[in-house]
Formats: sequence, structure tokens, C-alpha cells
Amino acid sequence: MKIFFIILAWFITILSAIIYSNENKDQIDLIKYNFNQKLSPKVAVVDSPPNHVIGNSFMIDVSEIISFSKKTAFIIHEKNNSTFNKKSLKIYFQNGFKTENLKTTKLNLPSSFTTAKNGGIKTVFHYKEKAFALISSLKNDCYYASIVSLDSGKELFKTKCLPKENLDYNGLGSSNIHHNNKIFISIGTPEQISSKIAELAQDKNSAYGKILEINKNDLKKVIESNSDKLDLKIFTMGHRNPQGFTRIEDSFFSVEHGPRGGDELNKIEKDKNYGWPKASYGTKYGHDENSRPYYANHEKNNFEEPLFALVPSVGISALNICPTKLQKHYEKPCLMALSLYGNDLRPGKSVIIYLLNEEMNKVHSIEKIYMGDNLKLRHFVTNSKNELYEDVAGDVYVSVDKKGIYKFSFIKFSK
Repeated sequence: MKIFFIILAWFITILSAIIYSNENKDQIDLIKYNFNQKLSPKVAVVDSPPNHVIGNSFMIDVSEIISFSKKTAFIIHEKNNSTFNKKSLKIYFQNGFKTENLKTTKLNLPSSFTTAKNGGIKTVFHYKEKAFALISSLKNDCYYASIVSLDSGKELFKTKCLPKENLDYNGLGSSNIHHNNKIFISIGTPEQISSKIAELAQDKNSAYGKILEINKNDLKKVIESNSDKLDLKIFTMGHRNPQGFTRIEDSFFSVEHGPRGGDELNKIEKDKNYGWPKASYGTKYGHDENSRPYYANHEKNNFEEPLFALVPSVGISALNICPTKLQKHYEKPCLMALSLYGNDLRPGKSVIIYLLNEEMNKVHSIEKIYMGDNLKLRHFVTNSKNELYEDVAGDVYVSVDKKGIYKFSFIKFSK
């Protein structure tokens, strides 16, 4: 009889679990997602033969050199060491881990750090050999973004709580650049078809949809333990999901995702407004007869026009200057971007080369080089200031989502 009740209890437990799983599929999926995100990335050295990708006037040899199972947030190989060394890489992963000297450890993050709703570490910046990160956070049912010290684990800056409707931390985007005594960091609007969140890009009391400036003197005070708060100032506003950020001397450039098209390359100038969510060359998701379409003409509506908008979009991601070989080949200002998924009309997984005029206020040419079905290109390997790393042979290195790091060798230039 005792065995019968044990079997009956086991059967009822299994049946209850099945019913709960079917009725609470979203919660079960979230538990699975969070469990998977907490797993340490599996990092291994590989030596794959190169694949040849043909561009318009050169070829790119593409070879995998390191494999891993997660998405990157930032990757460092300092420029002062031009001989590439796999052990010299510092790889920051979105789920809160860091690989250094090919050994992976968990980062010192506050308890508010969350990977829910596609969250995680969005970018990492450094000052005086100290690391700081923009992360997604959750505390007392409040979803927000914060900047934290990776040494102390303390929150130094936090945004207000976000509306929960269609919240998606993929939209937080983010990259950073150093210039003079400032660090500039981009923060997107973390939404999935949410007008409440999108409108924060035009709210001067909100950090979302902005490029913000950090004074390095404030970071110095934090490092010296004289302060535990950062005061960030708005540099530009009206951004949707800024993914890549770089500079050529004193000129700043950013790329960001548009909605169903309209991935933008922007020249970033202080106090300018880039239009989101009022103006875009993209198209609104879904169909609502009562909704107003985006303004296509940015300038007419007192917003900054993008230097170039890709319609359809490609899922644009990182942005940096072109490597030396391409600069010498083109003999004009040159930017190189990466892309993620794209869509059926315009596949992503590409290297995109923008050629600019000498004043760097106009795009003369754009070339999209498709790199292959499985390569969702996320980040360039850079130095700690997000300046492109290239080795002594002129090769550059790129992370691919849930694949690894690949070497790109530019060869066989046409005369």
C-alpha cells in the first residue's frame, strides 16, 4: 500500500508539472533562458582553414581562431602589441563572464544584474586600467539600466524604471569612445514595439535614446574612492538602438538599428537631435490605420538627417575605422561596419564599407560584403578605448554570435 501512494504522489507531481508548464509557458521559457545565461561560456582555441570571400576590389580570407558559445559585450587586444596573441585577448560576455589568458571567470556584478528580456552587459569601457560596464538591471520589479564598476560591483549611475510593456533589452544597444577628457557612451531605447519606451528618446529627463558624456575627472574620483556616483550629461538625443560608435580624429560616427529598415549611419554632433521616434526611413511594425507614419524628411522636421540609411535593414552592429590596408587602397575617409541577421530582402552577416568625402559629411560609396550564412557579426576586437586592433600583417578580428572570434585577412587588391 505504501508503494502505491508513493507511485500515486509521483504521478500527481509529474501531471501537475506538465499542466503548469503548458499554462505558464512564458515563465518556464524564462527560467530556462536565465539558467542557460548563467552558464560559463565554453572557450576553446581552434585553427580552421580560411574561407575566401570576394569583395569588389579585394578578397577577405576568413578563419575561426577561437570558439565560444555566447554573445560578446567587448573584446580587447591592446594596440601596443601588434603581434596577435590569443592569450592576450580579454573577452567580456553579455551574460556576465570574462575570459582572460583563455581562462573564464565570473565578473563582479551587483545582485540587480539581469539577463532577463535579452539583457546583460551591453558595453565595457576602461579608465586608468579600471573596467566599467553598462548593464541591464532588475530590482524590486523595476527594470532599468545602470553603469557599474567591475572592480567594486557598485552601481555608479542608474536610469529610472522602464515601462514593462514590450520591454526588450536588445534595444539598449551601446558602444563607447574616448576623446580628450571625456568618454562618450550610447544608450538605446530598450523596446519591442513600445511607444512609451520609444518616446523616452525625446525626453531630456531620460537617459534612454541618448549619447551621454562622462567626464574622466569624475571617474578618477570614483577610482580614488572619493565618490560612488557618476554625473552623465546628454551629448545628443533621438537615437533608437545605437550599436556601433567610433571616431576619425575629432569627428564622431554612430550606427543604429531602424525599424523594418532605416539602419542609420550618423555623424554625431553635440546637441543635435536625430529624430527617433518621430523620424525614420524605416517602417512601423504591424498595421494601425490610426497611427501616423514616421517622418522621412528629418531636416524638414528639425532633426538631423542620417549620412546614410539602409532600406531594408541589415541588422547593423559594430562600427570602426577601416584597417590600414583599406585606407591605403581607397585613399579617402573610410568606415567599416558589421551586421547581424538582416532579413530576406537584405541579408545581414556582412561587412559594410562606407567611403566618405574629405569633409566627412557625405557618403560617396557603400559596399556590402556577405560573409556567409552562419556569421552573425557582433564586435571588432579593439584596444581598451574601442580603437580598432590590427596585427602586424594588417589582419583584424571579429566576434560572431555563439560561434567565436574570426580573423579577417584583406588580400588580392585589384590595381
